[in-house]
Amino acid sequence: MLPAQQQYIPSHKLRDIIEDNNLLLLIISRFGIPFGFGDMTVAKVCRTNNVDCHTFLSVANLVTKRSYNTKVIVPEQLINYLRRAHTYFLDFELPQIRQKIISSISAQDFSDVDFLIIKYFDDYAAEVRTHMEYENNVVFKYVATLLEGHVDDKFDLSEYSANHSDMAAKLNELKDIIIQHYRRHDNDLLNSALYDIYNCQADLTTHCLVENKLLIPAIARLVQDVKLKRTSLRPHEENDSSITSSSATLSNREKEIVAMVARGKSNKEIADILCISFNTVTTHRRNIASKLHIHSSAGLTIFAIINNIIDIKDVKLCAQ
Repeated sequence: MLPAQQQYIPSHKLRDIIEDNNLLLLIISRFGIPFGFGDMTVAKVCRTNNVDCHTFLSVANLVTKRSYNTKVIVPEQLINYLRRAHTYFLDFELPQIRQKIISSISAQDFSDVDFLIIKYFDDYAAEVRTHMEYENNVVFKYVATLLEGHVDDKFDLSEYSANHSDMAAKLNELKDIIIQHYRRHDNDLLNSALYDIYNCQADLTTHCLVENKLLIPAIARLVQDVKLKRTSLRPHEENDSSITSSSATLSNREKEIVAMVARGKSNKEIADILCISFNTVTTHRRNIASKLHIHSSAGLTIFAIINNIIDIKDVKLCAQ
C-alpha cells in the first residue's frame, strides 16, 4: 500500500496504484491500456502502449486528489482520453442506469410518477449527449487546428471556460428525489440503479475536473504558442523585442493590473483598489496591450494563467 496522498510517479508499479485507488481502473481503460501488465511500472506500461507517461500521471494524480502537473500534458493524448470517456458515458454507463430504472419500475404497477422519473432521466441523458458531442465536434476539432498551427477566431475559449459546467448536479437531484420521496418495496433493482447513479455522478464530476484543470489550460497554452510563433514569422518584426514579450517585460504595476483584469475587475474598480486615477489605469492597459499584443480581457486572463501571474483557481472556469 502506498503512503496516503503520495504523488504517483513513473517508477510505481501500475498494479500498486490501482490497488491504492480503484478509480485508476477507469483511467487506464480511457487511455487504451489493456490488462495483463503484471508487475510493470507505470513508465513501462505507458511506453509499451504508446501512452505519454506524464499525461497519464497528471490525470491519475488529479482525479485521486494528489499533486499534479498541468504543464506536461500532451494535448492529443488528453483528447483521446476524453473521447473514450464520452463513449463510456453515452454508450454504456447512462444506458445501463436507464435500463435498471425501467426494470425496477416495470416490476410493479406503472404510474405517472414512474413515467416522470424516466422522462427526467432521458432529458438529462440528452443534455449530457449534447454537451459531449459539442466537445467532440467543436472543442476537440479546435484543438486539432491549433496543433496544425492555426487559431480559429470563431471559437471563444473564455466563453467555453466560463460556461463549462459540472454535468453531475442534475443527476444528483434525481438521486435525491428517489431516495427521499419515491416510496417502493422490493427495492433491489432500484438500489442497484442508485448505486450506479452514485458512481456515475462521481465519475462525471471527475470528468469535468479533468477538462477544467488540464484541458482548458492546455488549450490556452496552445493558443499562446501558436500566436507567438505566428508573430515571430513576420519579417518586419524579426528584430522587434516585443515578439518575445512575456510577463518579464511588464512592470510590477502592470502585472498587478493584469491580475485584476483576470479576476474580472473593471478599470474603475482597479483604479479604486490601487488608489490611482481612471486615466492612469487606461494608460497602463494601453501599454500592456502594446507590449503583449493582447487587447481583450479574455486574452489577458489566458496570458496571466500561463505566466503564473494568477492561479487558475482564482478564475471562475466551471459554473457552480
